[in-house]
Amino acid sequence: MNYLGIDLNMKNIPVLDQEFIPMGPWMIEYEKEASRPIGIAIEREDGKVSVFETKLRDKSFEEANLRYLERYIKFCLWSVGGWKVTICGCDEEAAKVREDYVLGGPRDFDVNFMMNTYERPFEFEICDAADLPAANDSDKSVGGHLEGCRIGFDAGGSDRKVSAVIDGETIYSEEVVWHPKLSEDISYQYDGIVDSFKTAASKMPRVDGIGVSTAGVLIGNAPMVSSIFLKISRDNWDEVKTVYDRAAREIGDVPIVVANDGDVTALAGAMSMDVAPVMGIAMGTSEAGGYVNADRNVLGWFNELAFAPVDLNQESMADPWSGDNGVGATYFSQDSVIKLAPAADIELDEALAPAEKLKVVQNILDGADAENHPKREGAEAIFRTIGCYLAHTLVLYGLFYDLKYVLILGRVASGRGGEILVGECNRVLADEYPELNSKITVMLPDEKMRRVGQSVAAASLPEVVTP
Repeated sequence: MNYLGIDLNMKNIPVLDQEFIPMGPWMIEYEKEASRPIGIAIEREDGKVSVFETKLRDKSFEEANLRYLERYIKFCLWSVGGWKVTICGCDEEAAKVREDYVLGGPRDFDVNFMMNTYERPFEFEICDAADLPAANDSDKSVGGHLEGCRIGFDAGGSDRKVSAVIDGETIYSEEVVWHPKLSEDISYQYDGIVDSFKTAASKMPRVDGIGVSTAGVLIGNAPMVSSIFLKISRDNWDEVKTVYDRAAREIGDVPIVVANDGDVTALAGAMSMDVAPVMGIAMGTSEAGGYVNADRNVLGWFNELAFAPVDLNQESMADPWSGDNGVGATYFSQDSVIKLAPAADIELDEALAPAEKLKVVQNILDGADAENHPKREGAEAIFRTIGCYLAHTLVLYGLFYDLKYVLILGRVASGRGGEILVGECNRVLADEYPELNSKITVMLPDEKMRRVGQSVAAASLPEVVTP
């Protein structure tokens, strides 16, 4: 395979997607003959700055240089998050990429998202090497505290889960169906959160702390962008930013810590397996990513890998929300299963909801007549394809994260399909990337992990002083 003058020799091509161009392996081949050093600094809240150093090829590779630079910047933005990009070492190419990162431009979604998150204009500056901002990164300890009486709350898009936890043991759990994405009135979400908090509190003699796992991007305890509050007007966002803190005060003067659900997933894996670092990848409605480092600390990064690019094929499926092609959401979610179904000769009723379409495919593998189902081979091919996607993509993730344990979760990874997916991922890693394969372990959650669970890991977030 040759893409923009760069040869990519892949032994393992996704069986149902022959046009897949994995970004990580392509970047590695591109960089082998790159000689022009560049620096990229991305600034986020509180003056935190992440700096990335890489190289571009000579100017005869104009199209490849622009593609590499734009996708590299996009990946950095969605992994660390930020309101300001500063770049040095490639003024001409940077000026062209900067044209994309303006309101109304090709990266309008990215710009708007960052502006809403940080509540300030998005900036893209070009500078001399001497003026590139210095790195100012720091990880932070979060979670792993199990002493005392705690509430663990997991705010999902279709249900909310709460646990009452005493000294690390769950004494009560409850799961309630709700529809926060449909509500334009914050009181719906607030009342549901308070109800769950009070239910858990009623099962314990006292409450020493509250931990929350929630979808979205957070600054401190404040959700800045979140599907849980999808219909809430930005004019009323101050109520969203304080929703968890206000709900905690209904319980009393107790500490509360709110964390991204992806990071809490990674934390749950680290706690249950007693290992680190851990990357959690949840494949459900979208792709949710989380990470704890070797010290079991979070980096303070976005880890919004759903919007980070993984495939360079510009004819690939566009993500319905961001509008971009080749991003994680369409490779590691129920959308991936749905998009691959026609190639697997599996017809899905368009009247079905996406989750129902996923279930149709999973039932082929897990139903009573699975062994003899005429579409079984096609269903297996779908999950082998996603597993192959994942193996190639872990090469990319490994360029930005220290990978050792990768935990695969979510509806897409349940049942026989999840076993096929992870099995194929490990096979491709061993066959094509033996060095990476020797360093990392890709797995599904075991029973211990399921017992720890998201809400118990969330309960461990606050550090408290017990009586």
